Amino acid sequence: MIRKLLRRVFRRNATAGTGLTTIPRSRHGIRREQVSPAARRTCEGLQQAGFKAYVVGGAVRDLIAGIKPKDYDVATDATPDQVRNVFRRSRIIGRRFQIVHVMFGAETIEVSTFRAAHNEDTLKDAHGRVLRDNDWGSIEEDAARRDFTVNALYYDPHTEAVLDYHNGVADLKQKTLRMIGEPRARYREDPVRMLRAVRLSAKLGLTLDPAVRAPIREMADLMENVPAARLFDEMLKLLFSGHAVECLKRLRSDGLHHGLLPLLDVILEQPLGEKFVMLALANTDERVRAGKATSPGFLFATLLWHEVLANWEARKKAKQLSIPALYDAMDEVLQVQAEKLAITRRIAGDIKDIWSLQPRFDKRSGKSPLRLLEQPRFRAGYDFLLLRAASGETEQELADWWTEFQDASHERREEMLLPDAGPKKRRRRSPRKKPGGGGESPGEGS
Repeated sequence: MIRKLLRRVFRRNATAGTGLTTIPRSRHGIRREQVSPAARRTCEGLQQAGFKAYVVGGAVRDLIAGIKPKDYDVATDATPDQVRNVFRRSRIIGRRFQIVHVMFGAETIEVSTFRAAHNEDTLKDAHGRVLRDNDWGSIEEDAARRDFTVNALYYDPHTEAVLDYHNGVADLKQKTLRMIGEPRARYREDPVRMLRAVRLSAKLGLTLDPAVRAPIREMADLMENVPAARLFDEMLKLLFSGHAVECLKRLRSDGLHHGLLPLLDVILEQPLGEKFVMLALANTDERVRAGKATSPGFLFATLLWHEVLANWEARKKAKQLSIPALYDAMDEVLQVQAEKLAITRRIAGDIKDIWSLQPRFDKRSGKSPLRLLEQPRFRAGYDFLLLRAASGETEQELADWWTEFQDASHERREEMLLPDAGPKKRRRRSPRKKPGGGGESPGEGS
């Protein structure tokens, strides 16, 4: 009984000072037709079953900002089991934060139940990070649990109204990123919010509220407590946001680049390495904004290449053979990286393929160039070579040669091939002796 009373007090305090503002379409500008059909059908299905349901968070924020959302989340007062009963093609996932994936064709909508405010029973680790979070609550509590005010927005496709509990629409229009609650406590609950603050401010052109920005540098070491797989997912969102260059600048200014990619801070202190990384990130930003395909393997290969180079050179100076030294350097760099970011085996394989092709571009005689063209990862390796040339790491003439060679006719390719260093000297074979001890002349004894 006492515990229930305390929980009610904590919940009242968590939502104290908040007030609901219902914003009509004429003010927020989101038309029903702009919302994904799958998200609309998810809300409609839950509402017809007697539940509340809203498109929530980033999709609402992006639509108001004039950005096309990449995905849609729905929040509801239905429990995961109740959501599962409404939609045949759905499944419950997650342990720390249980949600439901509702599938419509190729599109998946993430449905979460309104979360209750944290209290003394909330399971946390020694640093304050929430370990389990499946206590259901009201929409007011759920809004208070959101990280930033611009993410605490709920859109009803039926009424076309936005429910705003923390003045998120006003903050969005005023270009300010404000935290809901006390920033230090919120960062302890989930240190990834520090990364998210940087990513959202860069993506939306927002200025961090001083209270949001101030604790980041001193609390950055909390990132060491984040599971590697989750940190990797958040880094992918940041690097493929279409604003990676700006994100990296902000990460550096807030001291968050140290330790995220354990070797990135070293790279950025080397002029050649920094130029290479910035070119790669700018190239990725352009592709994301143009709607072109991007590759995590390619981007991580660029971020870590200069550490591979340094490791490789050290091994060659220690008299290790060049190619075995390269493979050992690749393994060591990726192993160090894996301690912080859980790079999947497939992505690690792509990274190593790109790296291992680089020495082969130096060979422009004999059959080596033709064999290289047949490699499945040739195009990725070639694009990597172009970045190396653009940054001044290798000669532009080498990149130009391969640009012409890959599209040249058979005759032109033959003309372009460089002459071999010269015929290899054959070893003279000592003549075999006859059983009787005499020598055997060539052509005999067939």
